[in-house]
Amino acid sequence: MKIEAKEDFGLFSSTDIPDVFFSEYLGLASGDAVKVYLYLSFLSKNGKDININEVSKILSLSYDVVNQSIKYWEEQGLLIKKPDGYVLVNLKELLLGKLYSPKVTSNPEDIEKNAKNKTRTICIKSINDQFFSGTMNPTWYTDIDLWFEKYGFDEQVMLALFSYCTEKTGNINRNYIQAVADGWSKSKIKTFEELDQYFSKQEKINALKKEITNKLGIFRPLTAFEDEYILKWTEEYGYNMDIIELALKRSVFKSNAGFKYYDGILNDWYAKGLTTKEQVEAHLSSITEKKTRTKQVQTMAKQYEFTQSTFDSFENLYDN
Repeated sequence: MKIEAKEDFGLFSSTDIPDVFFSEYLGLASGDAVKVYLYLSFLSKNGKDININEVSKILSLSYDVVNQSIKYWEEQGLLIKKPDGYVLVNLKELLLGKLYSPKVTSNPEDIEKNAKNKTRTICIKSINDQFFSGTMNPTWYTDIDLWFEKYGFDEQVMLALFSYCTEKTGNINRNYIQAVADGWSKSKIKTFEELDQYFSKQEKINALKKEITNKLGIFRPLTAFEDEYILKWTEEYGYNMDIIELALKRSVFKSNAGFKYYDGILNDWYAKGLTTKEQVEAHLSSITEKKTRTKQVQTMAKQYEFTQSTFDSFENLYDN
């Protein structure tokens, strides 16, 4: 005896979307990208051709938005471009590949069995309990395990990573966590002590930025280029606010002075080996004294009607 299910057709058929799409991809994608993905899933059932113009009209989205959405899903690995079109990746197979690929990923059980020590296992469990209410998706076990190996973070740093990112965004965002982890790694952070030092350093830099913007009357966020100037003055030159403020005060000699102008002043002081406020003030005093003496000589020259050849250049009468 043979039993067959009657096949649905037309408007009564259904499109299957695996749960992993909702748990792993929905929250990170834009509404338009989700719209495009769902429609592509619908089209893929019957192997229909994808015409971006038609998709654009049906979904009431611009051609550029549809095209950008398709590229987004390509980057996420859910779409594969072929010479004659696209292939919609099977999300269940993709998840299995992440969980069971040898020497690359691990499932939750493997991580717990093969963890380097009990502390790491406790750390992963703490992340699950604290940030996922005990329902962490298996792919997160894989990512955390790989981040331990890639960045060399200790368990306290890994916990701090999730705590910091959650406070900043209000939710668990995989891409943001990855970006922050990359930044910490570039700053050579591995231990909680190094992380604490990093935060202390960032607090000082942020306080310095706030003081500089207040002095200059800037009430907007600094640009990336302005941030780079301040980091150079503090990190590379080792200048504190006392010296930087002396440079900011020089703006009285120039209208519309900007960060490039102040950077030129500080570059000059650094090249002259001026590292303390006292050295800078002595240098500025010598410049003022030089200008005073030059004016005195110029006055004397006019008084006694010396010829031009007598003083070819008043500016060179005194050394810098």
